[in-house]
Amino acid sequence: MNRASSANPADSSPATTVEVIPGEAVHGAIRPPGSKSLTNRALLCAAMAEGTSVLSGRLESEDTEVMIRSLRHIGVEVDSDAAAGTLQVGGIAGKPLVPAADLYVANSGTTIRFLTALLSAAGGRYRLHGVERMHQRPIGDLIDALQPVLEGTAVAESSGGCPPVAIDSLGWRGGAIEVAGSVSSQYLSGLLLAAPLAHDPITIEVAGELVSKPYVTMTCRLMEDFGVPVARDEPTLRQFGIEAPSAYQPNDYTIEPDASAASYFWASAAITGGKVTVEGLHRQALQGDVGFVDVLARMGCQVEETDDSLTVIGGPLRGIDFDMNRLSDTVQTLAAVALFAEGPTTVRGVAHNRFKETDRIADLACELRKLGATVTETTDGLVIEPPATLPSDPPPVLETYDDHRMAMSLALTGLRIPGVRIANPACTAKTYPNYFRDLEELIGRPHRWHSA
Repeated sequence: MNRASSANPADSSPATTVEVIPGEAVHGAIRPPGSKSLTNRALLCAAMAEGTSVLSGRLESEDTEVMIRSLRHIGVEVDSDAAAGTLQVGGIAGKPLVPAADLYVANSGTTIRFLTALLSAAGGRYRLHGVERMHQRPIGDLIDALQPVLEGTAVAESSGGCPPVAIDSLGWRGGAIEVAGSVSSQYLSGLLLAAPLAHDPITIEVAGELVSKPYVTMTCRLMEDFGVPVARDEPTLRQFGIEAPSAYQPNDYTIEPDASAASYFWASAAITGGKVTVEGLHRQALQGDVGFVDVLARMGCQVEETDDSLTVIGGPLRGIDFDMNRLSDTVQTLAAVALFAEGPTTVRGVAHNRFKETDRIADLACELRKLGATVTETTDGLVIEPPATLPSDPPPVLETYDDHRMAMSLALTGLRIPGVRIANPACTAKTYPNYFRDLEELIGRPHRWHSA
């Protein structure tokens, strides 16, 4: 059965596919929902503060709801005003009111990594677990990093250093922590967020190359906004110092629109030769993914900026060779744009993308090949040769691997390729439940929904 609709895919079954209909160049303006990364970090700072905070512009998604539910399980009062888009968070001054809990974190990497560090520093007995894919995602480097300061135990129960995680802790003593930086910057961010709860000062040193540095800078600036200074060596971000115990302070905090989500709308302008303005973001935003506009500029687009917006104007696209380490959450978006460029695009610096919600190198390559691209996997990325001609019959069904970013980025190929279907669009609920509705409004025409 086929039907044209603007239904929210979060309400559809996994059997549903969505088809984005090609048409004219995309022109318009949009303000994406709040940043997931900022929402979850602000939630933790507010929860550990001494007093009540109000978070405005928050994101409503599976990942943020998982974090809110987990905080409520340890005694944090979180009141949501959906109409106003705010959260009121009653801080517990770093001391969980429920010192033992079983926490289900679905497939939220930020939740399990941040809470593993935070709850081990706060003290208590906890078990954190999630979906099957979560139990395949590494956390061993974080567990190892905790050991020198942990008064108690934290153990990854699965083989290979993966969740579930069991914590039995009396908190952190002061001292030095060394953490690997090559798999996920969330390990370091989790340790930083937890450090103020330690009994004595904490120093943290990063071993090896640190991936996704902008997210660590974001963490430090959030902590400072909530009253905890972080000493750090800019721009290398290899050493950190936190005075502890330190008290987070309550704050009425406004969350920026999500820059990773904005990348899809900027990409729609690039792919169609249109003009799209994302409101609420600028080059000085906390989120490093605003830098995706510079990637598009390298490919041939124009970028315009105001104090409260960034606009991309599409032009003839050319392939590029680019280190995407600082922008790794936008690799799939770049891949969608690369299909329509002249010449190959080489993505480097993102070996850690294999450990995300899915293997975002191998699985992305598989789906791009369905669209006629020649894709070569490398040790830290991939090379995309665009197809000589775009596929027509039969139109492919692109799998999303229950990965929200696969669904949102691959859907953009339908702006130029007729008949492309995206499987399981409901997976966008993880970070952007209304993505397909918002994309539909921006391009000015309905998608086509297919269900078995």
